[in-house]
Amino acid sequence: MLKQIEGSRAVAETVAACSPQVICAYPISPQTHIVEALDEFVREGMLSCEFINVESEFSAMSVAIGSSAAGSRVYTATASQGLLFMVEPVYNASGLGLPIVMTVANRAIGSPINIWNDQSDSMSQRDSGWIQLYAQDNQSAADLHILAFRLAEELSLPVMVCMDGFILTHAMEEIEVASSDEVAKFLPPFVPRQSLDVNDPVSIGAMVGPEAFTEVKYLGHFKQIKALEVIPELSKDFQKVFGRAAAGDHDFNGLLTEYLIDDAEIILVALGSIIGTIKDVIDQERANGIKVGVLGITSFRPFPSDEVRKRLKHGQKIVVVERAFAPGIGGIVSSNIRTALGGIEIDIRTVVAGLGGRPVTTNTIKDIIGKALYGALPEFSFSDLNVELVEREVERNLASRRSGPMAENLLKDLGGAR
Repeated sequence: MLKQIEGSRAVAETVAACSPQVICAYPISPQTHIVEALDEFVREGMLSCEFINVESEFSAMSVAIGSSAAGSRVYTATASQGLLFMVEPVYNASGLGLPIVMTVANRAIGSPINIWNDQSDSMSQRDSGWIQLYAQDNQSAADLHILAFRLAEELSLPVMVCMDGFILTHAMEEIEVASSDEVAKFLPPFVPRQSLDVNDPVSIGAMVGPEAFTEVKYLGHFKQIKALEVIPELSKDFQKVFGRAAAGDHDFNGLLTEYLIDDAEIILVALGSIIGTIKDVIDQERANGIKVGVLGITSFRPFPSDEVRKRLKHGQKIVVVERAFAPGIGGIVSSNIRTALGGIEIDIRTVVAGLGGRPVTTNTIKDIIGKALYGALPEFSFSDLNVELVEREVERNLASRRSGPMAENLLKDLGGAR
């Protein structure tokens, strides 16, 4: 049904249509609206489900693990520091091969404290063994959850659906929200590959020593690589049932999206909602005769290296626009792009933009494209960086051993702290 609806509410209604049997949740902005709505559905009898309020994110994932091991279809959601707090059981969930689905409403991680959007939280867990799917708008955010449950249960592997906090979670859009009957045509009843049964006792989570640990880890990697085959298959099924692509317009088998890259001289690569802004700028730049396109990464884990290579190998200039980075080395997504393009001589540049909720405007994207066009874009850079502010703090550090707290100094320089 087409609705004018908040992104969080659309995700909640979609998750409910997937008939989870256990939902365990702890509120943290900007995902709170999702689990609040699901709690409402359970209390009002619209969803038959065990909704468990827990005392922390660590407990939320722990309950998810126990419930999944008992054979239930399980859902949870988190963001930012909440994801960091549940890191130990996050790794346990994937190591145990449990098909849990979790929304990560992307938000910056501290310190300093910041509640606004970037993708540093989910990027910090890129090697946790979870599949990671990134939504570029609220339609894909809702639809990817349906795909995620089917994918998780096909492979017995947990899946994160990552959607930009506030930018998507709190935005009102027209969204086709799937009904339970529609979802049932795509998502069969849950039959777990493993579950606890008093009539057939088995251990889940046994200690594994050197004799088999490598093999267990290899099988987790094997299932991730297998997902590169399964995601396109499920995406085709999704399109048949719902009449649209799960990952959004210009979808390529649920792994990537692309827009005007066939003849592009400059190809931007990005994840998440920033792709919408990039597309708007591409339309404007194309009208001015500048051949630019964008490749959107939907499946970041597993990373579709072969498909990325096919689509970028003829590009003249590649610019990876990142909403997170690895301090001390640089780009996260771009390192994966470089690996995929190994052996091919292509100019690859990395730009970090939009950290901590800083707006990535059409002018920001135009500036990136312009610098790339004229060879003025460094190999690694920060867009819209206040160089004067940074230099002032560097000078302060050089001048005095007791230079004071960095974040507070910057705010004072900006006139924003007392």
